[in-house]
Amino acid sequence: MNQETSGSGPGPGNTIIKKEAGALSTNLFEADANAGSQNMTQEDLALPFLKVLGQLSPEVNKRDGKYVEGAEPGMILNTVTNEIYDGAKGINVLPVFYERKYVEWADRGEGRGAPVAIHNADSDIVSTTTRDKSFKDRLPNGNYLENTANHFVVVLGNSPQTALISMKATQLKISRKWNSIMMGIKMPGKNGLFTPPTYSHIYNLKTVQMSNDKGTWFGWEVSKVGPVTDKNVYGVAKGFAERLGKGEVQVKHGNEDKQDTPY
Repeated sequence: MNQETSGSGPGPGNTIIKKEAGALSTNLFEADANAGSQNMTQEDLALPFLKVLGQLSPEVNKRDGKYVEGAEPGMILNTVTNEIYDGAKGINVLPVFYERKYVEWADRGEGRGAPVAIHNADSDIVSTTTRDKSFKDRLPNGNYLENTANHFVVVLGNSPQTALISMKATQLKISRKWNSIMMGIKMPGKNGLFTPPTYSHIYNLKTVQMSNDKGTWFGWEVSKVGPVTDKNVYGVAKGFAERLGKGEVQVKHGNEDKQDTPY
């Protein structure tokens, strides 16, 4: 048993803390499950975005206040925990829910760091836009729309985490490819072939360098790994999907949701 003291000895303000060797039993934590979080609702939580870091991302600039130690272009960032993942190796995820929206933004420096509005994919607001020189779809009020494909996922690992991947601009074709892979999976059932839930299969998301006549950037690359085998992980994904379907999960868009490249 190790003993750690604060201060010069016993007395007011000096706490003696005894440390037991080894980690505490999981059973002890389970007995107090959810303690301390009784008053937390979805309003009090932030759903992380998984963001591909680029050359212009503040997280890779050591002189920027948002710099994340070890972050480099091409890595994947969790915008809540600031955890970074090797883009070349990628991350394994279960996709649980998909939706497409038109996100209305003010130009950088003119807004409050959050979308002005979020419009459904079937909104006729798109018909009021005009394409400007920077290839942005401008509204009559001067704001611009981003066609945004939102993939809600469970990130696999030692502790499964829920997150959101937003794909825009050139990444929309990656989103369509991913959707096509998911919808193309068929499994034999008692009534013939059926399309399983999207969270029945694991996908690996890597980042790769892309380019066109406008520039070079890092984007997503999606590949199917195989069916999920852990019943508990499947349950986490199913529960997340059900909460999303009921509108119980709130997405707080901010500057982290803006692309660091216009491509």
